[in-house]
Amino acid sequence: MVAVSVTSAKGSKTGSLELDSELFGIEPNMSVMHQVVTAQLAARRAGTHSTKTRAEVRGGGAKPWRQKGTGRARQGSTRAPHWVGGGVAHGPKPRDYSQKTPKKMVKLALRSALSDRASDSKVVVVDSWGIDAPSSKSAQAVLTANKVDGKALVVIDRGADAVWKSFRNLNNVHVISVDQLNTYDVLCADYLVFDAETLVAAGAAEAKK
Repeated sequence: MVAVSVTSAKGSKTGSLELDSELFGIEPNMSVMHQVVTAQLAARRAGTHSTKTRAEVRGGGAKPWRQKGTGRARQGSTRAPHWVGGGVAHGPKPRDYSQKTPKKMVKLALRSALSDRASDSKVVVVDSWGIDAPSSKSAQAVLTANKVDGKALVVIDRGADAVWKSFRNLNNVHVISVDQLNTYDVLCADYLVFDAETLVAAGAAEAKK
């Protein structure tokens, strides 16, 4: 088990908590994390790029000049790829970039990413946010008091609207709900910031997958 200190919104230690070793204490699998992140980024691509071939561009139906006797190279259409205004040869067409990734691989990648951050002591747990109304100043104060610098991934409960609105406008802070935890966001963050409830919920949500 990996132990982590639980602090208040003002940064004072209020206790300690044992992290789930199945979630935060495994040996990170780098190759699986790489494959899952690659799949995540590929799924974000719209794949709507499209160029016109010589059959799709307008014009070019008539032969530009006769086959022989002009001293110029023979041409059959002004819409061939080497002509200005011509079609594009082997250009991109709409396609689906998504990749099929096994569920077990996705789970292993997330656990590897969480374990990597835990091994570097980059997991911060606060007992409560202490935010009742939207306030970016209060949200920044929580991070500053807990010595969170750099990029932070703040994991909150889906119903905590005031907390979400407080953190969402801060620089270098990405806010997600506990059921949205994913490998890419974890690896992009220097610190993972939970409250005590979302940390327990994260373990429960992962166990159900």
